[in-house]
Amino acid sequence: MQTVSVEATVGDPPEVVADRLHDLGPLMEAADFDEVHVDGDRVRVVNAVGLATLELTVEVFDSDAELAYEQVDGIFESMATWYELEPTDDGTHVAVTTEFELGTALVGDLLDATVIARQRRSELEGQLEYLDGAEP
Repeated sequence: MQTVSVEATVGDPPEVVADRLHDLGPLMEAADFDEVHVDGDRVRVVNAVGLATLELTVEVFDSDAELAYEQVDGIFESMATWYELEPTDDGTHVAVTTEFELGTALVGDLLDATVIARQRRSELEGQLEYLDGAEP
Protein backbone atom coordinates (compact mmCIF):
# COMPACT_ATOMS: atom_id res chain seq x y z
CA MET A 1 0.00 0.00 0.00
CA GLN A 2 1.33 3.46 -0.95
CA THR A 3 0.40 6.67 0.89
CA VAL A 4 0.46 10.25 -0.38
CA SER A 5 -0.30 13.05 2.09
CA VAL A 6 -0.37 16.83 1.74
CA GLU A 7 -1.43 19.49 4.19
CA ALA A 8 -1.75 23.25 4.42
CA THR A 9 -3.44 25.96 6.41
CA VAL A 10 -5.96 27.91 4.36
CA GLY A 11 -7.21 31.35 5.33
CA ASP A 12 -10.94 30.62 5.58
CA PRO A 13 -12.97 29.12 8.45
CA PRO A 14 -13.77 25.38 8.36
CA GLU A 15 -17.40 25.86 7.23
CA VAL A 16 -16.27 27.79 4.11
CA VAL A 17 -13.58 25.22 3.33
CA ALA A 18 -16.08 22.38 3.87
CA ASP A 19 -18.51 23.98 1.38
CA ARG A 20 -15.74 24.13 -1.24
CA LEU A 21 -14.72 20.58 -0.43
CA HIS A 22 -18.20 19.18 -0.98
CA ASP A 23 -18.58 20.92 -4.36
CA LEU A 24 -17.09 17.87 -6.08
CA GLY A 25 -16.91 19.24 -9.64
CA PRO A 26 -14.63 22.22 -8.94
CA LEU A 27 -12.67 20.20 -6.35
CA MET A 28 -11.82 17.52 -8.90
CA GLU A 29 -11.21 20.05 -11.68
CA ALA A 30 -8.65 21.73 -9.40
CA ALA A 31 -6.64 18.49 -9.56
CA ASP A 32 -6.15 19.25 -13.28
CA PHE A 33 -7.65 16.01 -14.58
CA ASP A 34 -8.24 15.91 -18.34
CA GLU A 35 -11.95 15.12 -17.81
CA VAL A 36 -14.25 15.27 -14.78
CA HIS A 37 -17.82 13.87 -14.73
CA VAL A 38 -19.87 14.25 -11.52
CA ASP A 39 -23.08 12.29 -10.88
CA GLY A 40 -24.22 12.89 -7.30
CA ASP A 41 -21.67 11.24 -4.99
CA ARG A 42 -19.87 9.54 -7.89
CA VAL A 43 -17.08 11.11 -9.89
CA ARG A 44 -15.38 9.73 -13.00
CA VAL A 45 -12.05 11.24 -13.98
CA VAL A 46 -9.84 10.69 -17.01
CA ASN A 47 -6.18 11.66 -16.95
CA ALA A 48 -3.08 11.11 -19.08
CA VAL A 49 -0.12 10.02 -16.96
CA GLY A 50 3.02 9.44 -18.97
CA LEU A 51 2.09 7.25 -21.93
CA ALA A 52 -1.04 5.89 -20.27
CA THR A 53 -4.59 7.30 -20.12
CA LEU A 54 -6.20 6.40 -16.82
CA GLU A 55 -9.91 6.31 -16.01
CA LEU A 56 -11.15 6.13 -12.47
CA THR A 57 -14.57 6.26 -10.82
CA VAL A 58 -14.77 7.13 -7.13
CA GLU A 59 -17.69 7.31 -4.75
CA VAL A 60 -18.08 9.29 -1.53
CA PHE A 61 -18.46 7.14 1.59
CA ASP A 62 -19.29 7.88 5.24
CA SER A 63 -16.24 8.56 7.36
CA ASP A 64 -15.07 10.54 10.36
CA ALA A 65 -13.22 12.74 7.85
CA GLU A 66 -14.93 15.81 6.35
CA LEU A 67 -14.91 14.07 2.95
CA ALA A 68 -13.82 10.59 1.92
CA TYR A 69 -14.08 8.69 -1.34
CA GLU A 70 -12.87 5.40 -2.72
CA GLN A 71 -12.41 3.84 -6.10
CA VAL A 72 -15.37 1.80 -7.34
CA ASP A 73 -13.97 1.26 -10.84
CA GLY A 74 -10.49 1.85 -12.19
CA ILE A 75 -6.84 1.02 -12.35
CA PHE A 76 -6.10 0.41 -8.69
CA GLU A 77 -6.41 -2.71 -6.63
CA SER A 78 -7.69 -0.27 -4.01
CA MET A 79 -7.65 3.52 -3.57
CA ALA A 80 -9.17 5.83 -0.96
CA THR A 81 -8.75 9.53 -0.21
CA TRP A 82 -9.89 11.49 2.82
CA TYR A 83 -9.82 15.18 3.76
CA GLU A 84 -9.64 16.30 7.38
CA LEU A 85 -10.29 19.87 8.57
CA GLU A 86 -9.20 21.44 11.83
CA PRO A 87 -9.85 25.05 12.85
CA THR A 88 -6.79 27.19 13.60
CA ASP A 89 -6.19 30.79 14.60
CA ASP A 90 -5.24 31.48 10.97
CA GLY A 91 -8.15 29.65 9.29
CA THR A 92 -8.35 25.91 8.69
CA HIS A 93 -5.68 23.23 8.66
CA VAL A 94 -6.44 20.80 5.81
CA ALA A 95 -4.84 17.35 5.70
CA VAL A 96 -5.45 15.12 2.68
CA THR A 97 -4.33 11.51 2.42
CA THR A 98 -4.61 9.02 -0.43
CA GLU A 99 -3.77 5.34 0.04
CA PHE A 100 -3.53 3.16 -3.03
CA GLU A 101 -2.41 -0.22 -4.23
CA LEU A 102 -1.69 -0.64 -7.92
CA GLY A 103 -3.29 -3.46 -9.85
CA THR A 104 -0.72 -5.92 -11.14
CA ALA A 105 -1.52 -5.12 -14.78
CA LEU A 106 -0.10 -1.59 -14.38
CA VAL A 107 3.18 -2.41 -12.72
CA GLY A 108 5.89 -2.37 -15.33
CA ASP A 109 7.41 -0.06 -17.91
CA LEU A 110 4.58 2.50 -18.17
CA LEU A 111 3.60 3.12 -14.57
CA ASP A 112 4.95 2.44 -11.16
CA ALA A 113 4.00 3.55 -7.67
CA THR A 114 6.56 6.39 -7.74
CA VAL A 115 5.02 7.94 -10.86
CA ILE A 116 1.49 7.57 -9.48
CA ALA A 117 2.50 9.04 -6.10
CA ARG A 118 4.17 12.05 -7.76
CA GLN A 119 1.10 12.65 -9.94
CA ARG A 120 -1.27 12.28 -7.00
CA ARG A 121 0.74 14.74 -4.87
CA SER A 122 0.43 17.31 -7.68
CA GLU A 123 -3.34 16.71 -7.92
CA LEU A 124 -3.83 17.11 -4.17
CA GLU A 125 -1.72 20.29 -4.08
CA GLY A 126 -3.98 21.74 -6.79
CA GLN A 127 -6.99 20.90 -4.65
CA LEU A 128 -5.44 22.62 -1.63
CA GLU A 129 -4.97 25.77 -3.72
CA TYR A 130 -8.65 25.59 -4.69
CA LEU A 131 -9.70 25.11 -1.06
CA ASP A 132 -7.72 28.25 -0.20
CA GLY A 133 -10.03 30.25 -2.45
CA ALA A 134 -8.19 30.03 -5.77
CA GLU A 135 -10.20 29.39 -8.92
CA PRO A 136 -9.77 25.88 -10.40
